Amino acid sequence: MSSSTRRIRRTQRPVPGIALAALLAVLAGATACAPSSRQGDDAAAPGTAAPSAEIDDPADFDLDALVAAAKKEGSITVYDSSGDITKVAEAFTAKYGIKATGVKNKVGDTLEKMTREAQADNVTIDMTLYEDGPSLVGELLPQKVVRTWIPADLADDVPAANRSPLLVLQKANVWVYNPKLFPEGCPVDNIWDLVGPEWKGKVALQDPLGKPNIVEWFNQLSNGADQALRDAHRAAHPGEELKTSRKTAAEEWVVRLAENDPVLTSADDDVAAAVASPNQKQPRIGLVSNAKFRDIEEKHYAMRVCDTLKPWSGYLYPKYGAIATKTKHPNAAKLFTHFVLTAEGIDHEMGAGGISGSSAVPQGSFSPPGLTDWKKELFAFDPKYLAKDFADTEAMQDLWRLSHS
Repeated sequence: MSSSTRRIRRTQRPVPGIALAALLAVLAGATACAPSSRQGDDAAAPGTAAPSAEIDDPADFDLDALVAAAKKEGSITVYDSSGDITKVAEAFTAKYGIKATGVKNKVGDTLEKMTREAQADNVTIDMTLYEDGPSLVGELLPQKVVRTWIPADLADDVPAANRSPLLVLQKANVWVYNPKLFPEGCPVDNIWDLVGPEWKGKVALQDPLGKPNIVEWFNQLSNGADQALRDAHRAAHPGEELKTSRKTAAEEWVVRLAENDPVLTSADDDVAAAVASPNQKQPRIGLVSNAKFRDIEEKHYAMRVCDTLKPWSGYLYPKYGAIATKTKHPNAAKLFTHFVLTAEGIDHEMGAGGISGSSAVPQGSFSPPGLTDWKKELFAFDPKYLAKDFADTEAMQDLWRLSHS
């Protein structure tokens, strides 16, 4: 078992000592091979949204007073799985004169570190821009390791769907191909083509056991896209209904993908290189973050989104803003949250495109070649399934692991 696999499985389990009674209830009845409700007094029930983010009374909110209080605290440390957080922190410091440190860290490691810091009453991570919604809703929030908060002066710009928990940004993972090898366009036009024999050993992606949002995508497809996948299968195989003993079409697709000898990597950089590097001669399709399109010019990559792929060219994955409950810099954390809900603050995270959690912030101006309408062409996660995604995480990991072995 790889180190990344061990890490993700470990971080899906609560740390003893925090909300113990609730967590025992969460774990009761769980099995390795089937999803469970994982419900407890402090856990969101599967199928329900997480508690809405806190919003102060508008009459009590004073941005100038918040800035003054944050300056008295002196500093802030923010963890994120993207290296862009360093630029956001620099911009925050330049604007407010408050020392901000941005740290790139894998989401599973951030989960574990923040949980243990809360347990030890020794918090060094003041807040996080966090990409794993299921563990946020299933662990960090119910254990009161973090909380989510929306500044009252920006609350009207945050749609209700982006409040449980606070969604700061959506980025994209997209299916890509090499236009030099396929000058007439993407060689596949249906997601079921990727699991067929003609693409055996030619589909590249990060190992799902090391990238939580891929597993979450699998679960989101199971929970909200069963009919769309069945319709896509019918389109790929006219007159043929999907035959499966699995609970959902998504599970069947996941099993077929795992069994089709995909090229698994530990980073999107390797997926992009496997598809698009200058000397690449092997025809491949890859799943990468939209951020990898920033490498095209510097690395001379040939890469384009599979814009003809149905029913989606990829998926939107959310990034949430969460403040450590026991932070020693609560006002600085609130001010940083305010900052990333503005165009000025989130701009550095949107260098390769993205959609802000605030309707007042325009979508990032850059869009990967071949992707024209993010909302129509990409599958979007539904926050109401986050608690169920958490409950189903290990079962989906096991389904992948057993199918890929």
